[in-house]
Amino acid sequence: MVETVDVINDHARWAILQRKIQGQRIARIFGLFRENDIEPVLIKGFAVDRFYPPEVFRSSIDVDLAVSSDDFERASALAASTAAEGMAIDLHRELRHLDSLAWTDLFENSQIINVEGSAIRVLRPEDHLRVVAVHWLNDGGVNREKLWDIYYLVANRPADFEWQRALDSVGDKRRRWIICTILLAEKYLGLDLSGTPLKHGNNKLPRWLTRSIENSWNVPPREVPLWLLTKQPTEFLTQLRSRLLPNPVRATIEMEGDIDASTRFFYRTGNFFQRLLPSLGRNFRSLER
Repeated sequence: MVETVDVINDHARWAILQRKIQGQRIARIFGLFRENDIEPVLIKGFAVDRFYPPEVFRSSIDVDLAVSSDDFERASALAASTAAEGMAIDLHRELRHLDSLAWTDLFENSQIINVEGSAIRVLRPEDHLRVVAVHWLNDGGVNREKLWDIYYLVANRPADFEWQRALDSVGDKRRRWIICTILLAEKYLGLDLSGTPLKHGNNKLPRWLTRSIENSWNVPPREVPLWLLTKQPTEFLTQLRSRLLPNPVRATIEMEGDIDASTRFFYRTGNFFQRLLPSLGRNFRSLER
């Protein structure tokens, strides 16, 4: 028993240390942006970690920030300058495909939290749940560990959480995406949906979705950008073949598709051509270099 307690305490101490290090880094980044009259919004990663249990740290390799379209060019230059200091920033021009609400709405409804003595702006929990859910689906649902983000965002939501804002402020297709992601967290991670509108609703997961998710977890893909493989023809062809029929979950989301549609064929075909030209462009530029 003593050994078990010690292990738990070690995990908790490690989590506290990592949060402090990450929090200090984020505080410095926000300070730099504000010195340049740019007000960013922290999303994903560390913004989700605050919903995790104290002894579990939600690690991330970079800091995800969203800024207004008007500030994006200046913010990009700042983000590039922080790379030399070891502060990698994944910068988003507003939220693009991750949410359909207007940036002004999302920003006006954002919240300020205290991180290492600094005021850090984050999305309100209802909006953040939608953004994190769509991001997970857009990655094809291949990362089971990150489904815990959905679990904790729902399980540890604040008492004044507004489900109408979370689900009903977007269109029917996107609403269904969010609901299915929450139901996946219930199915695979045991999320308790008591006290939510999903508990007694007639909500079922599409069979194709669970099958695709489980297949991707059983055989995790090792997707490498094609432009990195232009001098490795064998690996290039292997990776190219894996893209001929894109991940059905990602294809559905990128094509703004209906998750309950009877077939994925049209979404996957359309997504293939949607990604083809940008991919060819990157590869040609790589060959030129």
